[in-house]
Amino acid sequence: MRALLGLSFVALLIGAAAARQTGSSTAPGKPFPGKFTDVTSALGVHFNYLSSHTPKHYLPETMGAGVALFDYDNDGRLDIFLVNGAPLRDPTSKGSIPQKTGPKYWNGLFHQKQDGTFENVTEKAGLQGAGYGMGVAVGDYDNDGFGDLYVTTYGGNILYHNNGDGTFTDVTEKAGVAGSGWSTSAAWVDLDNDGLLDLVVLRYVQWDFDDIWCGEHKEGFRSYCHPDIFQPISPLVYHNDGNGHFTEVSQKIGLAKPGKGLGIAIADYDRDGHIDLFVANDSMVEYLYHNKGDGTFEEVGLLSQAAVDGDGRTYAGMGVDFADYNNDGWPDLIITDLANQRYALYQNNGDSTFNYASFSTGITRATMLHSGWGVRFLDYDNDGWKDLLVAQGHDLDTVELNYPNLHYREPMLLLRNTGKEFVDVSADSGAVFHQPWLGRGMAIGDIDNDGRLDAVVTSNDGPVYILHNETSTQNHWLTLKLVGHKSNRDAIGAEVKLITANGAQFATVSTAASYLSSSDKRVHFGLGPEAAAQSIEIRWPSGILQTLKNVRADQFLQVDEPLPPAAGK
Repeated sequence: MRALLGLSFVALLIGAAAARQTGSSTAPGKPFPGKFTDVTSALGVHFNYLSSHTPKHYLPETMGAGVALFDYDNDGRLDIFLVNGAPLRDPTSKGSIPQKTGPKYWNGLFHQKQDGTFENVTEKAGLQGAGYGMGVAVGDYDNDGFGDLYVTTYGGNILYHNNGDGTFTDVTEKAGVAGSGWSTSAAWVDLDNDGLLDLVVLRYVQWDFDDIWCGEHKEGFRSYCHPDIFQPISPLVYHNDGNGHFTEVSQKIGLAKPGKGLGIAIADYDRDGHIDLFVANDSMVEYLYHNKGDGTFEEVGLLSQAAVDGDGRTYAGMGVDFADYNNDGWPDLIITDLANQRYALYQNNGDSTFNYASFSTGITRATMLHSGWGVRFLDYDNDGWKDLLVAQGHDLDTVELNYPNLHYREPMLLLRNTGKEFVDVSADSGAVFHQPWLGRGMAIGDIDNDGRLDAVVTSNDGPVYILHNETSTQNHWLTLKLVGHKSNRDAIGAEVKLITANGAQFATVSTAASYLSSSDKRVHFGLGPEAAAQSIEIRWPSGILQTLKNVRADQFLQVDEPLPPAAGK
C-alpha cells in the first residue's frame, strides 16, 4: 500500500501544474470535507523527535518540537527542516544543558528531489545541531536570497547562515544571538522598517533541573508541574545591525515584559502601517504588542480585549495565528490551549479592540474537550475562506487517570469556514483525523505545487507526519512569492489585498505563527470559481504601494517590489 501510495503521489506531482482534480465547487455554507493523506513514508521521510521522557517528569519533555517548510536551495520545491531533542540522563544536574549524543538525536534537513520524494541531507548541510531542540524560524537576515535558520533550544540557540551551496554555517557567536534559558518560538520580522529582518525570541519560564514532585504521591500519578509554579521570563529581541551582528534591544524598544511565551504571530492589526506582534502565553494573560511607529512597542492585550477569554479568565495559550478569517480587512486571532478551556478566537472589531468570538463561531463547540498546539488559518478547499487546521494532544501523560473524558493522544482537527461559522469536518476528511497523536509543531505550504496547501506535523516523542492535501475541488487558486528590494528580501510584513468578483481577501507575508514552527513564506489565496483576480494590492514594509490588474488564477507568481524613482526623475 505504501508503494502504491508513493507511485500515485509522484504521478500527481508530475501532472499537478497542468491538471486539476474534478469535484463539486465548495460554496460557502455547505459542509464540504477535505481530504488529507499521510504520505510520509512514501516520500522517504523517516524522523522521530526524541523528547527523552524520564521518571522525573522534567517539563521540557512535554513541549517539542518545531518544523520548517522552506526552499533552502531555491529550486522551486519546498524542503523540510525538523528539530530534535537530546537525552535527559537521570539524574540531570541543576544548571546542566542536555547535549546530543549521536545521530538519532540530530536535527533533520530533508531535500525535495525532482520526483517529489525527499533525501536526508542533514550531515551534508551541517545541520546536525546541538542541545535540546525546541523551535525553528526561517528568514533571510542578510538579504542574499537564501533562507537562514534560527533554532531555539533549552540552554542556548543557534543561527545557521545559508551559504547558498547546500550547506549552512553556525554563525551564532559572531551574530551574538545565542541567548540563554529556555527559548521556544521565534519570529523574523523587520521591526523598524530598515530593510533588515530582526529577530524576536520567546522564552517560556525560569526553569532548571530541580527535582520537584507534582501530582499525587503514588506510583504512576507523578505528573508534569503546572507553569504557575515557575516565574515568567522576558523575551529576547535582536536588532539586525546589518553587518552580520545583532544587538539585544528588548528593554530599549518595549518588548521586555516577562511572560510564558509559547507562540508568536505578526500582523498590522490596526492598519496603521506598522507591524504588530501577538504572544501566546501559557496560563497568564496574552500579550498584544502595538507598534507605535517610532521604533518602540506598547503591550495592549488587556486594552484590546485579547488578553483573556470571554469569561475574563486566563488559559494555556500555546499556538497562535494572526489572519483575517472573515474577509473584512482586519486581522483576527486564534489561540490554542488545553482541554476544558476552548480555543480562543478573537474577531477584530476594526477599532483597535477584539471580540471574543469562540462561542458565536462554533469554536467552543468544536474544541472544548481538545488540547491544541500548532494552528494555522488556511484555505484547504480554495473557496476563498480561511479554514483552521490544528495539531492536538494533551501535555499530561496522566490526564486520563484524573479526567477519563479527556485524552492524552488526539487526532488532528479540521474546521471548515462556511463564511458564518466553523464546522468540524475532521471525521470525513481522511484517516489522519482518526489517528491519535501527541501533535505539537505544524508548518503549512504547498509541498507539491499543485495549488492546494499541505501540512507537516510533528509529534512529541514520536514521528513526523506529512499530510498531502487531496481535497477534490474545481476551485481556483493563486500563490504569490514576494521579493523585497527596498524592503527585506523575504517581504515579511508585506500586506496583500486580493479582489475578485466575490469580494476581497487579505494576507500578511510571514513565516511565523503556529507553534515552534515556520511555514512557507509564499502567500496562497483560494479564488473559488473565479479564474482571475481583478486586482492585487501590495503594501510593502517600505511603505511602497503596488497594484496588479487582471491576474490569472492557478499559477505561482513572483512579484518584485518596485524601486522608488531616483531623486530628480
